[in-house]
Amino acid sequence: MAEDVEHLFWYNMRTGEVEHGFESPSVDRVGPFETRAEAEHALEILRANSAKWAEEEAAEE
Repeated sequence: MAEDVEHLFWYNMRTGEVEHGFESPSVDRVGPFETRAEAEHALEILRANSAKWAEEEAAEE
């Protein structure tokens, strides 16, 4: 991932909009994402990651 995260893409959880850079408060944003397309699919990516982590955690128990 690029080191200049300020200029990557973010998904605003409050508005549902993709942002380029730090346009909104950090409590409203998730990311960063390398591309606008990735940010547009942020919710799907977050759900998939959460399911994967839950499976890994269950396997550890």
